Amino acid sequence: MSHQRIRIATILSDLLLFNGGFALAYIIRYEWQWLRPITFLEPFAHYLGQLALLNVLLIFTFIQVRVWRRKRGEFWVDELSRITYAVAAGIGLLSMIAFFVQPTPFSRLMYFWAFLAIVVLIGVARLLRRFVLGALYQRGILADRVLVIGSGEVGRSLIRTLLARSDLGYKAVGYLHDGESENNIGLGRIPNLGTFADLQNTLAERPHLHTIFIALPGEMHQQISQLLRLCQQHGVRAQVVPDLLQLSMNRVEFNNMAGIPTLGVRDVGITRVQQLTKRLLDLGIILLGGIPALLVMCLISLAIKLDSPGPVIYKAMRVGKNGRPFPMYKFRSMEVNAEQRKAELKQFNQADGPIFKMKDDPRMTRVGRFIRRLSLDELPQIYNVLLGQMSLVGPRPPLAEEVAAYKPWHKQRLSVIGGITGLWQVSGRSDLTFDELCLLDIYYIENWSLALDIRILLQTIPHSLFGRGAY
Repeated sequence: MSHQRIRIATILSDLLLFNGGFALAYIIRYEWQWLRPITFLEPFAHYLGQLALLNVLLIFTFIQVRVWRRKRGEFWVDELSRITYAVAAGIGLLSMIAFFVQPTPFSRLMYFWAFLAIVVLIGVARLLRRFVLGALYQRGILADRVLVIGSGEVGRSLIRTLLARSDLGYKAVGYLHDGESENNIGLGRIPNLGTFADLQNTLAERPHLHTIFIALPGEMHQQISQLLRLCQQHGVRAQVVPDLLQLSMNRVEFNNMAGIPTLGVRDVGITRVQQLTKRLLDLGIILLGGIPALLVMCLISLAIKLDSPGPVIYKAMRVGKNGRPFPMYKFRSMEVNAEQRKAELKQFNQADGPIFKMKDDPRMTRVGRFIRRLSLDELPQIYNVLLGQMSLVGPRPPLAEEVAAYKPWHKQRLSVIGGITGLWQVSGRSDLTFDELCLLDIYYIENWSLALDIRILLQTIPHSLFGRGAY
């Protein structure tokens, strides 16, 4: 329902921008006289017939090119290319008609400026729409409610995409696992609602579902057919995610061998060129922000020294890329004997999985509570970044005892070096379950780009300032 409302609002705004862009083109051509001076002056009223025709032509081309069929997850550049093609086709048809009919006002530059103005205005409008919808979707407003069936490799791939990409406009109310206990990924932001056999009850309890994603193994084709029929009976849209040998689509490589299509499996990770680019980004940011960071660290060091006895820096062995251990540095935020007291506090652990988290940890010092809230205790890890042991952005480096308790799929997050911040930090931090944290890390590894790193770094600033999910 919300998707339809967004589509109608987009169509109405585009119709306004068609006319606004044409009016702007008239101003550029006849008032501002860009590129060439005018040799005749035609009032805007003489162009009204062409404007009406242009509206009809653009509606036709936008429908043919499917500009108004919103594709979830489509990049803005791809959407802009479809808009450009549709506007060019509409303007081209108008100029052809104007050439043969030869109306009184006929300026070729007028059509050129109309093309540019309409494309720019609609392109900017699409950017604003993405920003507004992204902010609303993060709060669960206007997002379509969906259910995921399956929690194997394909199901986890789908769930981590839903966790990482709130801009898709989907809000997962939960998932039904495939009956295998090892595929139960816990209760978190996307909770476990039972097994796929419970779909009937789930549909009855949640009548406002928009879509059900079925991500079960291929050998369960009979169960998939039954689930599809059940969704049809309840009038709920169902989409089947093909398992392709239980692999994420990011790991499937399509090849053509002399006309014979073949499927291969490729390693998913960050290539050497991407690693170099990522490294240059890290060093460039440290070079720009190193002096301010150093001043802040001096003040924090002084505060820690005055607040409680013990060293300023806390060093702990962490597991890095491919399981290699390394010493990770942090500002000390707890009492000196914090590790000895950990055993007695395990019963108060508020995190699931192998990690330990406690919101009101009694071992925390006064300064430690403050710097933890703002994530300032992580600043000494800049030294780890300079040594090449960590990156500014990446999965959270785990303890060896945590890795020992990993499930096989959890270990995918160790295929790249860890980071000071990451997708997990800007998506909930300590409010995430351990499985959700791993899913976000794997999504980051499979979909890494320089733009993604920059986006995470920019989002880290407000998340750290407001201390969301930090303890």
